[in-house]
Amino acid sequence: MNFTDLILKYFEQISSVPRGTKNEARIRAWLQEWTAARGLLSKTDAVGNLVIQVPASREYEDHPTLILQGHLDMVCQKTPDSTHDFLCDPIHILRVGEWIKADKTTLGADNGIAIALMMALIEDETVIHPPLELLLTVEEELGVVGADNLDPSLLTGKILINLDSEDEGIFTIGCAGGGSTYLTLPVSWESASPEEMSFELKVGGLRGGHSGDDIQKHRANANKIMARALDYIKRNIAIRLSALKGGTARNAIPRDAEAVFVCPRDMRAKCLEVVHFFEKSLQEEHSQSEPNLFLALVEGKDAVAGVISAVDTEKCIQILNILPNGVAEMSAEIEGFVETSNNIGIMELKREGLSIVSNQRSTFLSKMEEMAFRLESIGALAGAKVEHTKIFPSWKPNKDSFLLKKCQQVYEAQFGKPPVVNIVHAGLECGVISDRCGGLDSISLGPTIQNPHSPDERLYVPSIEKVWKFLIALLGSF
Repeated sequence: MNFTDLILKYFEQISSVPRGTKNEARIRAWLQEWTAARGLLSKTDAVGNLVIQVPASREYEDHPTLILQGHLDMVCQKTPDSTHDFLCDPIHILRVGEWIKADKTTLGADNGIAIALMMALIEDETVIHPPLELLLTVEEELGVVGADNLDPSLLTGKILINLDSEDEGIFTIGCAGGGSTYLTLPVSWESASPEEMSFELKVGGLRGGHSGDDIQKHRANANKIMARALDYIKRNIAIRLSALKGGTARNAIPRDAEAVFVCPRDMRAKCLEVVHFFEKSLQEEHSQSEPNLFLALVEGKDAVAGVISAVDTEKCIQILNILPNGVAEMSAEIEGFVETSNNIGIMELKREGLSIVSNQRSTFLSKMEEMAFRLESIGALAGAKVEHTKIFPSWKPNKDSFLLKKCQQVYEAQFGKPPVVNIVHAGLECGVISDRCGGLDSISLGPTIQNPHSPDERLYVPSIEKVWKFLIALLGSF
């Protein structure tokens, strides 16, 4: 068995253990048992972060300790027709040519492949390396919660190699910061009239994606498309909402959304006509970026349990329409780089009101605060309750990093060409962990992953071997 096959074997084992955000206990326990069977010590802190200690190779005991880092959790997204239960079902992995993907769900290569690489390093006793501390954090996908609460006493190393990047041959040395905003718009419920009929409206066929990596790729947000569609219907026909739902993760661009509304029975034909017309307009708008976009309107089969008032229906549609989404500003320093963005990741009409969750990112703390305060102002004008999570700062690049220079030298020696060095709009834990530990020389790398945070996520198999070769050469270089 070659090392790519070995790493993929470990990845498949990891994928058999459910590990959505806040559901990391089982994968952590599984790893502790696996490493203990190999005579290795592990430690956890109060929030559940795990550190596995790997002794140095012979005669490397006095060399500086290196930290290899990834996260235990994964984003849980699936297609509308999938019956997968992320709380108990294993991820079903498919091989398609040189790629692996999952069956109608996120693959979890973000960041399960980091765990698999670490397991291979442990298993291969021929790899020469200094003392290693393998750090696996929890709740990274919720807003780097584990990293932000990391007990620094778990670690002694001062050099951090993060394995959560998604383009082989590219070293990341900085990233955007981020935070989330939660809005709840109160609504009043009432009964539908016998003179009204119900419709179910669905938005689908969208590509979705990562709210950092893919935010500039003109991918439509299903929540915003739904808001526009409902607004267009409302301008032609009196409607009241009974249900509204879209998106499942704050940091994923929503692919699907659905709504249930009532309207006068004599408006049946008009409603179908309006939606058909608007669907054509949307498809023309997004013909290049979202060729599979569709609106589906069908008559409701069952009587609705309740509806919100016409006034509250209008408020819900208005606030969803006015909330900023997508790229807010491009960088003035780096051409083509997103500076600030916001993603309307989740919406759901509940008994207590319309719940909306958004995720803002920026290179600058002041810009993240501006976006958060903008959302707060919109919420206040609409009469919504607004709450913000803690904003984590960006990871500032250090172009004079000793680790970066060593990585560049090792990569060029291995592959005959220099690596690309960049910063990303997505969030990485390096800056937060470094701050918790009093300053670390940090870099991020990893194999090639496309479409993370969506059921189209896939991992490029040939890139695994290149990352493995680079890692073992890098570890030996110390």
